[in-house]
Amino acid sequence: MTAPGRARGLVDGLRHPVWLHRRRVVAYAVIWITVALAAYLADLSRQTVDGLTDGNGRPFGDDFVNFWSAAHLALEGRVSAIYDLAGFHRFHIGLLGAEPKWYHYSYPPTLPLLLAPLGLLPYVPGLFVWLLGGAAGFAAGLAAVLPRRRAILAAAATPALFVSFCGGQNGPLTAALLGGGLSILARRPALAGILFGLLSFKPQLGLLLPLALLAGREWRAFAWAAATVVALVAASVLAYGPETWLAYADQARLLRNVVLERDEGFWFRMPSTFATARMWGIDTVMAYGLQAAVGLTAAACVVVAWWTGCRPATKYSILVIGSLLATPYAADYDLTVLTFVLAWRLAELPERPFAPWEKLSLALLLLTPLLAAPMGKYLHLQPALFALYFGLWMQVRLAFGARTRPLTRAPGTV
Repeated sequence: MTAPGRARGLVDGLRHPVWLHRRRVVAYAVIWITVALAAYLADLSRQTVDGLTDGNGRPFGDDFVNFWSAAHLALEGRVSAIYDLAGFHRFHIGLLGAEPKWYHYSYPPTLPLLLAPLGLLPYVPGLFVWLLGGAAGFAAGLAAVLPRRRAILAAAATPALFVSFCGGQNGPLTAALLGGGLSILARRPALAGILFGLLSFKPQLGLLLPLALLAGREWRAFAWAAATVVALVAASVLAYGPETWLAYADQARLLRNVVLERDEGFWFRMPSTFATARMWGIDTVMAYGLQAAVGLTAAACVVVAWWTGCRPATKYSILVIGSLLATPYAADYDLTVLTFVLAWRLAELPERPFAPWEKLSLALLLLTPLLAAPMGKYLHLQPALFALYFGLWMQVRLAFGARTRPLTRAPGTV
């Protein structure tokens, strides 16, 4: 075969990847789950060299130390220490029996309130409750779209779930709230609104949610989401005092400067236009300008898709991908929610076959979170960001190229 013929064959193989079929994907998923579990346990076993650290400042469970410490300190009435970097560090030394690297708490005072039960548990058991509970919530959200066994398999095989586990992070929880809320929006708008309101502990992931709900005339969900946010803020003020919110605002300004704008070793894990621009040496003002342009484009796509009433799977996917593109501050573990994009699409099969390039787009959305950190760190390339660009383009094509009535068949009939 000639070189042009081989090139055409390669392009056709990516445009219509017939080799990427269900049996092969299931086999890949099972192999990945086995490898990922072994890798995670091996990684965890290295985090007890010096007390509950790896000897180089990384604690057992990594960022989980933030979530447990905040919940525990709040229960003990020491909320002021949560937003005091030095006080937070001293607490970690006593907790871990060794000096870890410096950790900061970047979440609003509503989160310690929500995680209060976690603070009642000892630290090590709390880690496994945190991880398994988040994964169970993630799988439950997927089960609103897919049959239960497939939902569990999809959740366990999500590469971003492995990334989140290794970091002790909240990716599965935020995925359950955003993706799960969207999955039940048509059937249970009040519950969906509550889930969206709970997501307010990570407001950067919900920037486009109000626009979508208003454009889609989802009044009940919008009202319940707003009421949930108000209730959480009021409860946190009553529990911890208004000064805690002032301390959070001060710390947020500090962290924006140190972590986002100046980079203290985190840009390589951030699939955002701003972080990539800064990693490439573009100045802060121009980077914010590029981020704003991408964010406004994503917002426009969301509003039009939700206003015009395209297929639920497509408008939900545009919202999820657009939300990740709209914020300058997203991490690789936040991409766990992208599994819902695949789940919503699978729920439309076989009535609506895959479009050209669609399988490739979905595969990149799922796989690139695993490559985000190493490629960002060593090559200054962020594959997950470009997968999000490609994914949004693909979903917009689906939205305005084949708009039709919403699905009426029940989830689980894939």
